[in-house]
Amino acid sequence: MMERLQKIISAAGIASRRASEEMILAGQVCVNGIVVTELGSKADPATDTITVNGKPITIPDRKLYVLLNKPVGYMTTMSDPEGRPVVGDLLKDIEERVYPVGRLDYNTEGLLLLTNDGEWANRLMHPRHEVEKEYHVRVRGKVDGQQLKKLAGGVELDDGMTAPAAVRMIKDGDRNDWISVTIHEGRNRQVRRMCEAVSLSVVRLKRVRYGSLAIGPLKPGQYRLLDKAETAGLISCGPSSGSPGKARG
Repeated sequence: MMERLQKIISAAGIASRRASEEMILAGQVCVNGIVVTELGSKADPATDTITVNGKPITIPDRKLYVLLNKPVGYMTTMSDPEGRPVVGDLLKDIEERVYPVGRLDYNTEGLLLLTNDGEWANRLMHPRHEVEKEYHVRVRGKVDGQQLKKLAGGVELDDGMTAPAAVRMIKDGDRNDWISVTIHEGRNRQVRRMCEAVSLSVVRLKRVRYGSLAIGPLKPGQYRLLDKAETAGLISCGPSSGSPGKARG
């Protein structure tokens, strides 16, 4: 069946739909030996030979959905030209090629999803689904009510006003406070920049929930596979405790 190239590449677990489009525009994709650079181009993965950077692609027989507790000090990528630790290093028992759904910064820890199902990843990352992402934030010093109110109502960043967020105090410490920030946008370093905009300095940042999935008892560096019910029910804005599952790693 003829399908758009970016959809085929994404379904093969090579990259997200958007990244696949960039590969096509950059001339990295060939169909039957011919370079294709038009985004509307189609091919049939059953009969056409499709290559990305000279390597033939195949649609995986098994779809994998991974929930990883990303530690601090790991790049959210499967390889790094500078030789830094990457999240792919932690998936020791997974032979299939998977890639991250979205991104966590080098110094941010917590719940990260990985998959080889490009369509599922695209649905999760599309803004129209407004999938909630909850972060626990340790800030230097004390947080006042006005700062919480500003975060909840939306703050002005260099790329525009943020949407309203769910914000609450978690722990009132002697030197550092903990707050919870739940957003449904996916801007680069958004929670850190939101805190900076209201004069809060982030000491530690951890994502604890993605949609209906919570990080549960997984220790840093551990992961588990999601079941069919979890993957099917993830596109939801409502909070849920998620299923702890069995830890690996």
